Amino acid sequence: MREDQQYRIPSGCAVVGILNQDGTRISGESIIRSIAVMHERSNGLGGGFVGYGIYPQYADYYAFHILYDHRQAVPVTEDILRKECDIVFEEDIPFLETREVYNHPYLKRYFLRIKREFPNEDDEIVRLVMKINSSIDGAYVISSGKNMGIFKGVGYPEDIGRFFRLDEYEAYCWISHGRFPTNSVGWWGGAHPFGLLSWSVVHNGEISSYGINRRYLQNFDYICNLQTDTEVIAYLVDLLVRKHGIRIPYLGAVLASPFWHEIECMPEPGKTFYRSLRIIYGGALLNGPFSIIVGFDGGMFGLVDRIKLRPMIAAWKEETFYLASEESAIREIAPDLDLIRPLRAGEVISGQVGERAHHGQKLTVSRV
Repeated sequence: MREDQQYRIPSGCAVVGILNQDGTRISGESIIRSIAVMHERSNGLGGGFVGYGIYPQYADYYAFHILYDHRQAVPVTEDILRKECDIVFEEDIPFLETREVYNHPYLKRYFLRIKREFPNEDDEIVRLVMKINSSIDGAYVISSGKNMGIFKGVGYPEDIGRFFRLDEYEAYCWISHGRFPTNSVGWWGGAHPFGLLSWSVVHNGEISSYGINRRYLQNFDYICNLQTDTEVIAYLVDLLVRKHGIRIPYLGAVLASPFWHEIECMPEPGKTFYRSLRIIYGGALLNGPFSIIVGFDGGMFGLVDRIKLRPMIAAWKEETFYLASEESAIREIAPDLDLIRPLRAGEVISGQVGERAHHGQKLTVSRV
């Protein structure tokens, strides 16, 4: 173990996101360069990436990336997949053997179509992911959205990016994470991003409300199996946005709700709005220091905790929207920016394909 890996760095972990709001697809080389600038925020126990738009030839199918601890789990998992879905295409996920990344699990991807008609196919995919992750020893679905994929493992993020040959993929949105585990183990399934359907989450910080959030999610049939607090964020976003219809700009009012004394000082209608959300979604409130980037089909957003204990920078250059833990990570790939500013406590800033990104005109915030 290197000497600098023996110490706990509570502000560690690095996050960065790049979104081309005009839909232009770029290789993974830029995101690898950006996250590498923040090398010291990681300790080699986790790195990962997600790319959106990387599977245009299979864009209508759910892309499952599955991590297998051992080969015995493969036939059991594939039997379940074939009962529920048509496997349109399957293959081992290509990788490049390197000295820096070793002892990797068996990695495979499947492009799936649900066999039967359901009122909501996404609900069936969520059920299938939970079933595999909770009932099959050694099999973990780490990515399950359409036209996107999560690539993660144990190593520094730039090494993980090269291991998965991300320079050979093209995406309109790239998000990355460099991990410095504090309260959970460093293992392949516990690296970031965490994903469900087309949602992906990278996180810097600690979720001290993990136990409450996990029990709250169990009421809605979400099961946490990946031994890392960040998993609850991915499931909460799916529950709140996809199932309950909360608009992304208002997620901060739930996940990073103002304190009660702040709510009581608000004028109407803000007081009633925030009070109602706090009462209804108390189990979804994230306590602890955090900054997160969430990717979704067509966009991404950033959010920091309600007293801003972890940093997040937003920036814009022409039609490209950036989020990162440090300005240096953005300047590495976009030295001449139109606008750059930090996120405020509890603030959501988002961007979507089709919106103009000039000077942050389309930024959205969580405070009313």
